[in-house]
This record gives sequence, C-alpha cells and structure tokens, in this order.
Amino acid sequence: MMPVSMVGRAGELAELDRAWSTVAIGRRPAPTVTVITGVAGVGKSLLVAAALEGFTPRPAVVLRGAARVHDPAPYDWLAAVLSGRDTGGLDLPPDALAWLAQQPTAPRERYAPGTLLRLAVRTVRLLVGAGPAVLVVEDLHALDPASLNLLCELAATPELPALLVVASRPPADAVAPDLAVRALSRLCGVRGAVRQHLAPLTVAEVAEVLTQVYDGTRPAEPVVAAVWRRTGGNPYALTELLAVHAGADPDGLLHEPLPEHLGLSVPRPAVPPDAELTGREIEVLGCLVAGMSNKQAARALGISVRTVTVHVSNLLRKTGSASRTEAALWAVRHRLPVSAPPVG
Repeated sequence: MMPVSMVGRAGELAELDRAWSTVAIGRRPAPTVTVITGVAGVGKSLLVAAALEGFTPRPAVVLRGAARVHDPAPYDWLAAVLSGRDTGGLDLPPDALAWLAQQPTAPRERYAPGTLLRLAVRTVRLLVGAGPAVLVVEDLHALDPASLNLLCELAATPELPALLVVASRPPADAVAPDLAVRALSRLCGVRGAVRQHLAPLTVAEVAEVLTQVYDGTRPAEPVVAAVWRRTGGNPYALTELLAVHAGADPDGLLHEPLPEHLGLSVPRPAVPPDAELTGREIEVLGCLVAGMSNKQAARALGISVRTVTVHVSNLLRKTGSASRTEAALWAVRHRLPVSAPPVG
C-alpha cells in the first residue's frame, strides 16, 4: 500500500478550492492566480492534481503545460498546451500558430516579439473561451523567458475567466534565477493572488503516512523519527522508500539504503532548531527563503553586498547547511518566523 499523498496538505487544498470558486462563480473580472513553491519531490504536482480532481463545478477547460527538459525553446508552455490539440478553428494566422506550437513546418521568419506575445495571449483567450478554465503551469523554474513573460501577461489579462495555477521550485534552482524571481514577484503581486510554499512533512505527518501504509498500526516512535530524518520529510523520497520496501517489516526502513534514483538533495532535519541567530541574520535568512540574490537582499535591507555575504556565510555555518537553498529549507522546516522585506 502506498502513502496517502495529501497528508498535511488539507489547508492548501481548501485554499485552492476557494480560489477556484472565485472563478467558477464569476466574481473576478481578471484571472485568479495561485503560486505554489517548494523543493523537488515535496508534492507540488500531486497537490495540483488533487485540487483539479476535487474542483466543483468541473472546469470547462484545463490547459496544462511545462518546459521541455532537454531542449527548451520560446513559448514552451504554450507549445505543450497546443500539442495534440485541434487548432484548426482558432482565428489566428496559421504561420504564427505553427511557430507558437513549435511545429517542424513553422516558417523560419518570426514575428516581432511584441506581436508574437499578443498572438500568444490571444491564443490562450480563444482556447479558454467562455470558461471557466484552469491554466496549469508546471515547473516555472525551468521555463523559457518568453513563457514567463506570457504567464505574467495572462495574469493581468482582463476578462479572462481562469484560475492560473503555477508550480515552481525555489528561484535558486531555476534556469534563469533572476528571471524566475521577477516572474514570481509579478505573479504574487497580482491582486488576490494566493501564495503557497510547501514545507516537508513533519514527524507527526510522516507517522500518519506510515500508519496508513501499515494498515492502521502506528510504527514505534524511533522508526518514525528515523524515517523522517532519512527522507527529510520529503513526500517523494518517503513514497519511494516505502515502495522499495513494500511488504517488509517497518524496522527494515531504518537500515536499507534510499533508492539511488531519487536525485534529491534530502534536507538534514537533525540540525538543532535553536541555532543562535542574530536579528540581522534572521532578516537575511528571510531573503534566502524568498530566493533573493545577495544583491537583492542588500538592496532590500539597506546594507552592502559584502555584509550580506558575511551574514550568509555565518548562516551556513550556524545551521549546518551546505548551500543557500539548504539554509532556506532549514528555516522552513523549523517554521522560523522569517519574512523577506520588499525589494526597492
């Protein structure tokens, strides 16, 4: 038996459902935006899939797209949406549509960037129609600049009856971190936008998963704690560990190696949560959680980049982290009250 994927995500599901309601009953003159962030394997895609499954009324249109992993190209998100879809009835120039869909027969001569962006927005408008629709953006961190620009335009498009759901890893993991930061900032700045950051599962939530997997029998506390430490509370790592050792005694989870194919940098929950941080270090940590660069953090806090660099070095040492991303995860995991100041 596999773990229930939505353990610990009831609040996020309810918030997504409320966001959909504002679209479905026509209370918003513009798209409703939801931005979901979190590290690889934390359950962003599962959350979106579960939300879509539970939406009432059912969306009339769902447009879903993601980046091409190995060969990104302009307008990847829209090309993924158009893939396999009958576009013969769309009132658009065929050559522009062929280019947006990344068809091999597309003409080599391109439209001007501004014109192509307007045509891309129009394409989505025509696909959405009267709606209500859900526009799902997987892995914003891997998208090309043209797609990022399109999503920001769609978020500000009036009279578009759609819920725009964006999932992304932290900007530090992005192909173009600065562009990802700007895109996420624009999306989160839309009026009424919903912002969700998925933290790893807590010890209690891991215990709930294990109890369900083992037919209602809660494993011993040392087993639960060890599984939590080994997986970092990452739902994907936990699922894979349980799948590899399906049918085995819970004690076997303590010693068997994690599957090598996970490809995850599992956080280290054993770091003590009471590291002595100064007030300024907590402010800088908030900037790291927000995915800011040292330059952005310096501007936001009104200090020099060199000073930020010193604080980041101290944070890595005090939290036992190997990277800026891991330090940000440390803050989220221990639920520290950190927040980033606005960038001026």
